[in-house]
Amino acid sequence: MTIRPAVLITGGAKRIGAAIARRFGAAGWHVVLHHGSSHTEAEALAGELESAETVSCDLADTLASAAMIEGLAARLDDWRVLINSASVFENDDAAGLDPAVNQRVMAINARTPALMAQRFLALARAGGGRRVIQVTDQKIANPNPDFFSYTMSKHALAATVAMLSKARRNPRDRIYGLAPGAILPSHDQSEAEAEVSHRLNLLERKTEAAEVAEAALFLAQGWLASGQTLFVDSGQHLLDQPRDVIYLAREQVPA
Repeated sequence: MTIRPAVLITGGAKRIGAAIARRFGAAGWHVVLHHGSSHTEAEALAGELESAETVSCDLADTLASAAMIEGLAARLDDWRVLINSASVFENDDAAGLDPAVNQRVMAINARTPALMAQRFLALARAGGGRRVIQVTDQKIANPNPDFFSYTMSKHALAATVAMLSKARRNPRDRIYGLAPGAILPSHDQSEAEAEVSHRLNLLERKTEAAEVAEAALFLAQGWLASGQTLFVDSGQHLLDQPRDVIYLAREQVPA
């Protein structure tokens, strides 16, 4: 019996995580879908895929998250990839950091993904080396004052890519960053606002979730040197945008 390579995708039940899960499933992988409260969506998606299972924990709980990694490492025979895709996107700004928001966002978006990557690299069994893919944001190159704690967390997560790469003991392992731009409607956006905001990039085009999923599958092959970040944003990170595109678009869309 052929053992499928396994991938764990945090936040895999919805949005970009679900797109990544579908792409890996179509490529023949065993897909482990992590979810928090999206049990119904996770089970439905797992049912669509040829080989899949679901796991659940609150990523704000670092001990539970580490235990999830340890449990999977003990039973998956060829666990090649961890994709830290889950994140929370809550609003505060550079003039007023919300301590409660900051604590939650930093835990879920940065601290727990770093810990899970460490446990994965220490414990997972995989032929040909393991891959960690930290899903960051084009904001790591194009920051603005909005969503202050979220942006802070993504910069922190981006920093782990280089640090984990330099610390890795197995030269076949790879740690990558994957930095999407504006892909799906977010926060309190209307569809009309999203149509505008998603084209606020150098190519003036919408970047699709499927493109991010394809990039994740490419990184899973490990062709690039460890420590690199791949931007999938139609050039948005090369701009200097004074505010989040949600608000830039809102200025252009009639009320």
